[in-house]
Amino acid sequence: MKGLCLGLLAATLAVTPSLAQTKDDTVKIGVIVSATGPAASVGVTQQRTVPIMPKTLGGLPVEYILLDDASDTSTTVKHARKLILEDKVDAILGPSLTPNSLALLDVVSEHHVPMVSVAGSTLIVEPMDAKRHWAFKTPQGDVQMAAVIVDHMKKKGLKSAGFIGFNDAYGESWIKVMTPLAEAAGIKVVASERFQRTDSSVTGQILRLLAAKPEAVFIAASGTPAALPQTTLAERGYKGIVYQTHGVANNDFLRVGGKALEGTFVPAGPVLVAEQLPDSHPAKAPALDFINRYEAIPGAGARSTFAAYLWDSQLILSAAIAKAKEKAKPGTEAFRMALRDAIEATRDIAGPNGVYNMSPTDHLGLDGRAAVMTQIVDGKWRLVP
Repeated sequence: MKGLCLGLLAATLAVTPSLAQTKDDTVKIGVIVSATGPAASVGVTQQRTVPIMPKTLGGLPVEYILLDDASDTSTTVKHARKLILEDKVDAILGPSLTPNSLALLDVVSEHHVPMVSVAGSTLIVEPMDAKRHWAFKTPQGDVQMAAVIVDHMKKKGLKSAGFIGFNDAYGESWIKVMTPLAEAAGIKVVASERFQRTDSSVTGQILRLLAAKPEAVFIAASGTPAALPQTTLAERGYKGIVYQTHGVANNDFLRVGGKALEGTFVPAGPVLVAEQLPDSHPAKAPALDFINRYEAIPGAGARSTFAAYLWDSQLILSAAIAKAKEKAKPGTEAFRMALRDAIEATRDIAGPNGVYNMSPTDHLGLDGRAAVMTQIVDGKWRLVP
């Protein structure tokens, strides 16, 4: 099995006697991340975050069961079924990726287990239906971030753009969202290309983009594979503006892309530039708190928005568990249903990536405070005023 069934379980998590009254009080939470494979730069930061997550949530002891899906959709489904049918989890946090999260909609709805995804696409929670009734997410959606990008393009006076994105649900969703927004803003999409996460070359696609002479290029990809189109653009002498998605907002991307990334614009969660935010921003204090915790992990490195999405999910889950425990005991369908309802009723939960206010029609619940525009300057993230 590719899973990392780590010893992050209740047996190794100290709980106070008053909270550990009976074993039946323990909430079981499955965590599925892509710690290996093409999306490792995304999932490994989430894997590192689990050991610093609270030992109690909502006043109850917690048992975390962490599994690695190796960036593979079929493995995600297999892990989810194990967590639900064998481990009897009360909720699932993750997966890290959009295709993997979409693959779990059938599973979690069938077994009535709430899932809080840490993947980007709005398709995970919209349009609302019986399957998405059980699905929630913490990362800003592509619709929200696409609007930030297009608004910035308008301010720059751009009239044309070329797109290149992953040939999967993540890339397709982004390009489907971006195209009408750009065209409505008077920005012509002059070329649109696709590539695989595992590709080692995108020269053909980039040559076709360059032939269309776009003023800007938007790359709809995530993790370190998103650096490949941009390094290729740099090698071919492209001088226009480049935009990436918030799926690249960590330092591994900076490391892999190097100087080719200089000047790139990236919409991101507030945690990426927490110190640069005004003190009045509601995400600043929780973001700095998370950064201090994460960067204290030996070998963890600098902050990661991906890790912060998982941190946000436990904040939401903690508030929901506090309500659900009043209606049923963990380990029961009644508890899972109460937990789902309580997550949907999330109000004013401030985390590193914004303030969450969910509803029956909004299983993300982030507003404009959850998005900032950043630029890569001298190899570092800078807040764009």
